Parts: sequence; C-alpha cells; structure tokens
Amino acid sequence: MSESGEWKQKYRDSLIEMEAEEKRWRHLEQVLRRLVGRLCAAGMGVNPQLDDELMALAAANRRNADPDELSRLAESLTTTVVAVDAVSPVPTISFPADTHTRLAIKSLLERLPAGAGVSSIGPALIAELATAKNDAALASIIKRAGDLVHEHCERLARERLQSAAVLGEVTQRLGEMAGYLSETNHANRSHFEDTQSYNDTVLSQVRALTDEVGSASELSALQALVSARLERVAEHIGSFRAREAVRLLEINGRAERMRSRIAELERETGELHSKLDSEKQSARVDPLTGIGNRKSFEERISEQIAKQSGSELAVVMLLWDLDNFKLINDSYGHRAGDRVLQSVAGCFLAAVRGDDFVARIGGEEFVMLLTGTKITQALLIANEVRTAVEALRFHFRGTPVRVTVSCGLAELKEHDAAGAVFDRADSALYRAKQGGKNLCVAA
Repeated sequence: MSESGEWKQKYRDSLIEMEAEEKRWRHLEQVLRRLVGRLCAAGMGVNPQLDDELMALAAANRRNADPDELSRLAESLTTTVVAVDAVSPVPTISFPADTHTRLAIKSLLERLPAGAGVSSIGPALIAELATAKNDAALASIIKRAGDLVHEHCERLARERLQSAAVLGEVTQRLGEMAGYLSETNHANRSHFEDTQSYNDTVLSQVRALTDEVGSASELSALQALVSARLERVAEHIGSFRAREAVRLLEINGRAERMRSRIAELERETGELHSKLDSEKQSARVDPLTGIGNRKSFEERISEQIAKQSGSELAVVMLLWDLDNFKLINDSYGHRAGDRVLQSVAGCFLAAVRGDDFVARIGGEEFVMLLTGTKITQALLIANEVRTAVEALRFHFRGTPVRVTVSCGLAELKEHDAAGAVFDRADSALYRAKQGGKNLCVAA
C-alpha cells in the first residue's frame, strides 16, 4: 500500500474509533438519564411540593432535555428541598455504602476520561457521593456527571468532523496527484505518437529521395531533387523540435506545480502526524500527575498478558491506595489533595526501571507493573516506595500532614486474565487496609 493509501486508512480508522467512542458515551449518558428517572420515582410521595419538582425533572429527563434545562430544574429542586426542610424536616433516604446505585455512580466517575474535565471535577463528585444523604444530592451528582459525559460526546463529534475534513482534504490532494499522472500519461502518449509520425515522415522522404535518385539521369536534376527533399526533412525536424520544446515546458511546469503540492502535503501530513501522536499520547496520560492513566494501564496489561504465554519473565502487579485520602480532601481542600497525588506519583515514578510501568487508575488508586522481578523482590521494592511516601513532608494551613500508602501485590501467572491478577492484588490491598494501613501485602 502506498504512503498516501496508508494515511487514508489511518484516517478512516480514526473516524471508526471516534464513532465507537461517541456511541459508548452516548450509552453512558442514557444510563445516567435512567438513574435520574429512577431516583425521581424513588423520591415521590415524601412531600407534594417535592413531587411537583421531581415530576418536572423526570419529564425533562424523558424528553432528553439539554444540560442547561436539567441544571435549572436541579437547582430548583435543591431550593425546594431546603424550603421544605425548614418547615418540616423531610425524611432522608439513606444509601448504604454498598448499594448498586452508589457503586455504579462511583465507577462511572472514575472511568470518565481526562478530556471530559474530570481531573478536578471527578474527585470532587466522588467525595460528595460519599456524603450524599438523599435523592436530591445524588440526582445533583448524576446530573453533573451527565454534563461531563455530554461535553465529552460533543468534543468527540467535533473531532470526528475535523477528521472528516482532513480526510476530504487528503482525498482532494490525491485527486490532484491522479490528475497530474493522467496529464503526464497523456503527454507521454502524445510524444510517442508525434515521434512515430516524425519517423514515418522522414523515412517516406528518404524512400522518395532514393526512388527519384535512381530514376534521375542528369546531375542538375538530381541536385535539385536532393535539395528539395532535404529542405522538407529540415522543415519536419524544425517543427518537431519546436513541438518538443513546448511539450517540455509544459511537463516542467506540471512537475514543478506537483513538487510544490507534494512538499505542501508532506508538511501538512507531518504536522497532522505530530498532532495525532500528541493527542494519542495525551489520551493515555493522567493530566494531574503526568503518569499513565487507566486506558494506558489496560493497554499495557493486555500487551503484557499477550507476551506472557510461554515466557519465563516474571511480572508483578502492585496496586496502591492512599490511606485516608478523603480526610485530606475534606480537611484541606482538593488543591491540597492534588499536591499529595502529584508528590506520591513522583515517588512511584522514581521506583520504576526500564520496562516497568506506573499509572493512576482512579482518584487515589495507582498501579505498577514490575517486569523481571519475583514477588519476594517486588515486596522489598514496594516497602521501599511505601517508606519514601511516608517520608514526604506536607504542611497545609500551618499543620503538618502525614501521608501513607497501602499496597497489594500479585504475580502474573501463565494464562492469567487481566481481571484475575487485578482481583488478587486488590484482595491483598484489602488485607493491607484491614491490617492497619501503611502496609504492603503479597497475594
């Protein structure tokens, strides 16, 4: 396949990927809207005034109202809840920490991509989710998460249109190249036909001259015949050279224009290639900490599993979680929490070697993959990292803050699935938390 054909296929693949991504996020938006509807239904019957607000919100949700309208209705619902509470406290709906609704919302927020602006909003919504006491609070969280999904879908749509425009531009340039090649082919065919005609004409003049020379009986008559024939041959040669000169100028002009077009296309292609590489890289990097994100981790663990078949190279997964991170956010604010996450990520990054990998996969959750390391050695490395994190010094509002992490380790086995090794590491992490935190436990 030619280079231009490869670029064209890459753009088609990009469009297909973006369409699939947009379809997935549209589905998530639908799930959010269903959650809003169910929460509205669950809150009905508590107070007539609240029922009116919930019915209005549910109706707007059913007709797929835009985020602005849903935001106004959510604010109106919040105002009504406050007003009703002031007159007679409204019984709140308690949501146990392990309910499917709460877990589904938390999972959705954690999986929102960085491009949707979740780097700062997502953790805040997760923190609010833990303290939400009633359906109105949960509805507000879902509504804002839905806004993030909607913004991401809109961004995907814009990127798809931009890619379609680029593909159209490439197609136009390929058409120009095809036109140039067609003109060149036509010019070559014309040159061949003209040369053939020239050869036939000269040969016919030579044959005629040969016949006339053979039949001539006088020297003066022979000289006149030869002179006349040579004059005609010279005229044909001059005419042919003049046509060739014009044809050469036309060919050189077309070639120069095409060289200019190709140079311009190569420049634009290089810029687009760099932009696509940059966007591809940024889509796999956590914007807050600068290390890999969940998407890059999923790709890396899939690659590692594919390499693992028949390989004797040991791979250990380290699943990390910051201890009491919610308390830091609640006590000192999310900016303080961001500073902690960045510093801890720096400790993780300093511990990785050549083929090792580290990523942030959730609010305060990180994962490392250590290659060529047995579980016993990995446990030593994990404890060194844990100690380095504990040695970090933070002061917020004049108060020293101690930061610690817990870790669960699991070795990747042959024929392991990504979920299996992750579950083993997660179980080990749970034991580390139950054991008092600031611990590293191997599965």
